[in-house]
Amino acid sequence: MRLGILDQAPISSHQTARAALLESMQLAQAGEAFGYTRYWIAEHHDLPGLACSAPEVMLSYIGANTKRIRIGSGAVLLPHYRPYKVAEVFNMLATLFPNRIDIGIGRAPGGSAEATNALSENFLQKVWALPALVKDLLHFLDDDFPADHEYSKVSASPIPEQPPVPWLLGTSEKSARLAAENGMPYTFGHFMSDNDGASIIQTYRDHFQPRKDIQTPQVIVTVSAICGETTEQAEELATSQLVWSLQKEKGEGLQGIPSIEEAKQYKLTDKEQVTFNNMRQNMIIGNPYEVKQQLVELQTNYQADEIMINTITHSPKDRIRSYELIARELM
Repeated sequence: MRLGILDQAPISSHQTARAALLESMQLAQAGEAFGYTRYWIAEHHDLPGLACSAPEVMLSYIGANTKRIRIGSGAVLLPHYRPYKVAEVFNMLATLFPNRIDIGIGRAPGGSAEATNALSENFLQKVWALPALVKDLLHFLDDDFPADHEYSKVSASPIPEQPPVPWLLGTSEKSARLAAENGMPYTFGHFMSDNDGASIIQTYRDHFQPRKDIQTPQVIVTVSAICGETTEQAEELATSQLVWSLQKEKGEGLQGIPSIEEAKQYKLTDKEQVTFNNMRQNMIIGNPYEVKQQLVELQTNYQADEIMINTITHSPKDRIRSYELIARELM
């Protein structure tokens, strides 16, 4: 099974943002050593507990400290930016790190309304214009605007020998159709969706139109998973993420991912206990065999080409160990 890593650059309690970003680089190195296909890092803006606001900066650092693993954004939030600049940035990364760069595209704001307004004007209008933004980005990446287009004489230099591979990220039939219509690989965010993912991915496959002759549909499914030496250890490790999610909903959790001890001390209300259990059901948590069984079932259900794993624990060592245990069991 092909496996990838989706890193949100979490900041643990009593940890600095710099330390969290250094841990992200070390996670990419570990993923490469374990045999993971790719490492993507997410974009968030002014969200307590998440350190990466500029994936392109981290990717240059990570690319320089790894050798083989594909690296990319999960995702660049395109409505905030002009496609030309995005293409320039990722073409430059692809020039520096040949045949290793992915550019995941998303439409979410990635932060609060205030942060969104600080980043860009008319964000909602840009979301509605996402299909046009995606088409412009693809033309810049392919360097193939029609001769009569206003950008026909503009190149997103430097032009790499192997262009970055554009992926569209989403959780809806609308995003699946947009990816299919533009001949793009598609990543479905299972870990952040209650939608019928298998049906959405089938829609993508049914409507896929190759942008280039050799293109075929490609699907990554992203899941939240925590693996421990035992089921009990994995459940304990997951407590930190689950409690942190509850704290964020209440406007708390500003100190980052709580330790297991801190999470255990958090008193759940009856309503929070229900939410806790629901979130727990949407995660894959267990020992290596249990995690393997669930990932194989998920891949079969989705007919996915690759499973991308998002893991958040308080201890960076526990996070890397979780990825290692999964890799040993599945690769």
